Amino acid sequence: MKKIYSQFQLKNEIAEIKPLKIGHINDSFILWGTSPDDESYFLQRINHNIFKDVEGLQRNIWVVTEHIRAKLLKAGVPNVEQRVMRVIPAKDGKLYHKDTDGNYWRVYVNIKNTHSFEQITPELAYEVGVAFGNFQMQLVDVPREEMIESIPDFHNVAFRVQQLKDAVNQNAAGRLEKTQWMVDELLKRADEMCLPQQLYREGKMPGRINHCDTKINNLLFNEKNEPCCIVDLDTVMEGIVLSDFGDFMRTAANTGAEDDPNLDNIDVNMEIFEAYTRGYLSSATFLTPIELEYLAFGAKMLSYMQTVRFFADYLNGDTYYKVAHPEHNWQRSLAQFRLLQKQEEKFQQMQDIVKKCTSNN
Repeated sequence: MKKIYSQFQLKNEIAEIKPLKIGHINDSFILWGTSPDDESYFLQRINHNIFKDVEGLQRNIWVVTEHIRAKLLKAGVPNVEQRVMRVIPAKDGKLYHKDTDGNYWRVYVNIKNTHSFEQITPELAYEVGVAFGNFQMQLVDVPREEMIESIPDFHNVAFRVQQLKDAVNQNAAGRLEKTQWMVDELLKRADEMCLPQQLYREGKMPGRINHCDTKINNLLFNEKNEPCCIVDLDTVMEGIVLSDFGDFMRTAANTGAEDDPNLDNIDVNMEIFEAYTRGYLSSATFLTPIELEYLAFGAKMLSYMQTVRFFADYLNGDTYYKVAHPEHNWQRSLAQFRLLQKQEEKFQQMQDIVKKCTSNN
């Protein structure tokens, strides 16, 4: 491991390496210095099977973090190093190192005295909403021409619908006959669910820099339990704000599990929905009327898209998502579809919350 980390511009010697069991994509390690006052570092092996353009991926993260850092410094914000990630370049100036085995590595400064939460509450949902709204606000004027799609078509609903149609036509795993009703339900919603993406392509819905993984544990809190830094920037790329808003609601405002076998557990937690919306709209003051009009729709859109993804993988024979049993992707599909149905039932209530929060700001 020393052969790897010694390729980077570290300030101090490394005394200890600690593996971290976080995430499902990249391998992570903490590098501790010889003294408590030394910088510590976060070393990761990048999964280049998922992130095929590593140079572009790392440039995205560099552009975003340096843009935020410059704004914080200009505003005189204290303790900037705790508020934005810092990429450590390799000694050759690149933002990554490729080893002799073809693996790609990167290093960040480890942000000390911070922690994250796994369980959501309305109070936390409000704080997370403020943080992600502020994150997008800081990036409204980022130079987007320097950035790439780190995962092409990641939140492109039209692309996901086409993947479903292809899976239906191929029926690779022979599972279509017993699930035809799900095909019918999803395809009859396709035009509606693809509409925001169409508005974006036509230039009617603005493009924004999104996080694309707005989970509560991607926000760090300081020792006073104040939100301080958004992390896990691998999927930061241009899209529509509905994606980030909807992605949080799909996970955090779901009263059941993503793969809940008991569909009766699944509903929309309206307390969480309202708290996050209130927090988000208090800081995301850049939103245009059309973005506000469709914001609540983002919750339905992301639940629909994830249903499509799980179901297409089920039809394809479980080639993308890891499964715990042969019917796991079908179980996931049913759970996500039930969430979508509950969001459809409560959609007017969700719209009213957005309007109320907008008028209060």
